[in-house]
Amino acid sequence: MKALHFGAGNIGRGFIGKLLADAGIALTFADVNQTVLDALNARKGYPVRVVGEQAQLEQVSGVDAINSTSEEVISKIAQVDIVTTAVGPQILERIAPGIAKGLAKRSDSGNTHPLNIIACENMVRGTSQLKGYVLNALPASYHPWVEQHVGFVDSAVDRIVPPAESASQDPLEVTVETFSEWIVDKTQFKGALPQIPGMELTDNLMAFVERKLFTLNTGHAITAYLGQLYGHKTIRDAILDKKVRTIVKGAMEESGAVLIKRYQFDPARHAAYIDKIIGRFENPYLKDDVERVGRQPLRKLSAGDRLIKPTLGTLEYHLPHANLVTGIAAAMHYHSEQDPQAQELATLLAEKGPQATLVQISGLDSHSEVVAAVVKAYHTIK
Repeated sequence: MKALHFGAGNIGRGFIGKLLADAGIALTFADVNQTVLDALNARKGYPVRVVGEQAQLEQVSGVDAINSTSEEVISKIAQVDIVTTAVGPQILERIAPGIAKGLAKRSDSGNTHPLNIIACENMVRGTSQLKGYVLNALPASYHPWVEQHVGFVDSAVDRIVPPAESASQDPLEVTVETFSEWIVDKTQFKGALPQIPGMELTDNLMAFVERKLFTLNTGHAITAYLGQLYGHKTIRDAILDKKVRTIVKGAMEESGAVLIKRYQFDPARHAAYIDKIIGRFENPYLKDDVERVGRQPLRKLSAGDRLIKPTLGTLEYHLPHANLVTGIAAAMHYHSEQDPQAQELATLLAEKGPQATLVQISGLDSHSEVVAAVVKAYHTIK
């Protein structure tokens, strides 16, 4: 099997690229960072530091690289079996024209072997969005061929890849946590389902998308916001604070009750999943700043994101939400000189007060019990 992976950054090399290469797939990275491309082509591999209770250095081998803006990308897409991405949601539209040209060349050359494209981004149904961009860039005459021969497979991905702090001067070395999860929608593949260690196939992707959002993302954000309030610098320091830990775990249990109700998750298994997530926050090798994790509070307080969406679920099923409310209030206190959204949030609070600000950002009903509870918690925390 041959694969083309867009994105040779830390996440691309440390997560999806590593899984593909470890599976024995002939892997080509596509990127615009010429230093990284040259190093990959010279060495045909790179080191990955995997850190959990202990740290170990693993070697990825058998890879090469091309520039993602080159004609080589078009030729590769005409030949490979799988295309993956880890470029960031905002970059998907930029790589779509090259993918479209590659699909046209694949069709013109008579290659009817199934091709599957998987966007491995921190977003909901990112591959479906990529498909829209690709079809917009592709002449309509090719669309029936694409529908027949190309699978656009949505996925949910989870692995913490912290900002590089290695003393090594190696431009290719990357540090990742032991835990990783790559869940794909098996109903969207063309041809035989691939058997790739580390890739989990499901016919209910949204259950896993929300499990990650309501557990990892919810807990991570609340740990950051409470951590900053209590004077902690890192996620590890924050989660080791009993006051923070109690609220974070309580919020994850509240959001978990929504998941159990909505998707019939097994309560004992979900409780174990929560404990595993908290263990990841404690990882001594992952030095993640609370300020970095808390960035973009306006997005994180929006209706479809990690704080408000699980809270709406508790309202839907008439479930408790006191810890989620505390987390929302803590998010409204977030401050950062480096984050434009934090500046905007501070301006809104100064001009409109907490109630009107929360309603504007989250879309919650201004007269609802939950808004009143958040405003009360906001003043209490302050």
